[in-house]
Amino acid sequence: MTTQKRVGILTSGGDCPGLNTVIRAVVSHATLTYGWEVVGISYATKGLQEKTTVPLTLHGLDLRGIDPLLSMGGTILGSINKGDTLAHVDEIMAGYQALKLDALIGIGGDGSLGILSQLQHQGNWQFIAIPKTIDNDVALTERVVGFDTAVNTVVDALNRLTFTAASHDRVMIVEVMGRTAGHLALHAGIAGGADVILIPEIPYTIKDICAHLQELRDRWGRRFAIVVVAEGAHIPDDSLNYAACSKPSCGIGQLIADELRNCSHETIDIRAAVLGHIQRGGIPSALDRLVASAFGKAAVDLIASGKSGEMVAWQNGEVVALPLEAVLAKSPSLVDPHNYLVETARSLGIYVGNLQK
Repeated sequence: MTTQKRVGILTSGGDCPGLNTVIRAVVSHATLTYGWEVVGISYATKGLQEKTTVPLTLHGLDLRGIDPLLSMGGTILGSINKGDTLAHVDEIMAGYQALKLDALIGIGGDGSLGILSQLQHQGNWQFIAIPKTIDNDVALTERVVGFDTAVNTVVDALNRLTFTAASHDRVMIVEVMGRTAGHLALHAGIAGGADVILIPEIPYTIKDICAHLQELRDRWGRRFAIVVVAEGAHIPDDSLNYAACSKPSCGIGQLIADELRNCSHETIDIRAAVLGHIQRGGIPSALDRLVASAFGKAAVDLIASGKSGEMVAWQNGEVVALPLEAVLAKSPSLVDPHNYLVETARSLGIYVGNLQK
């Protein structure tokens, strides 16, 4: 047993599946193993600023013995991903002291963790970070909380849209999240049977997409296609509709749809679908639950061992601890245009852009 501690936990940035599973693991391990008190901080650093908390106990949310946190999406603590947090440093520091916290666990993406790292240094807090994001762009970790579920959600949507596309000889443009990173589009596109995958890291042209779609029709008799485009994909140099439909006013998915209508003298039936925040919701997958549980336990153990300023990460099938500053220095982690998944996509006949450009 270690000295009694009062540990705060918060979720910051955009929500994703698995956050509540992390909270569950932290509360369970801290309570059962160390006898500590865990306090939930409402709405990330805003909760520290306003000194608002959520009571967290081992079976506080049980309903006739059923624990909902394992499978509940979102976060019971609330989260924010806007505002100028660093403009309220003094209030946040005062709130941390007023809540009598001995340590803090922060669950966030690279942006949120960067801000929390600055606060930790200024306040000399004991702080451990847990990575989560559907973008999968936190560096030096093979897995983050939320990404696997988001991939599954997009793949499910692609499965459904494929049947509609095939029934109507239609080209479906599916825009997915990911900010400046194409991990979500690449993983889901391969697993969901896409014909074209467009990501920010690899240039592409409308001309080459048209040629690929024409080959599907002429060589293989395919009169439908699925095009997955990451929201951060760049507008191609040969765009004809940029002035009429510039990002972000109508979205890259709609722009690509408008461009592809000029592909052929034949009329091409094209639809654009933006999955949007559907990708953030839902019940966490089994893999995300495992990762979240392992990360929560590891974070508590790091606090018990006196560590601070570190992030838990998944490497080679194990949970390790890394200096948070080293992670942030390499984040966001983008898709390597020469990596194995990109080559796998091409080997499956998927158009993924032009490496030579």
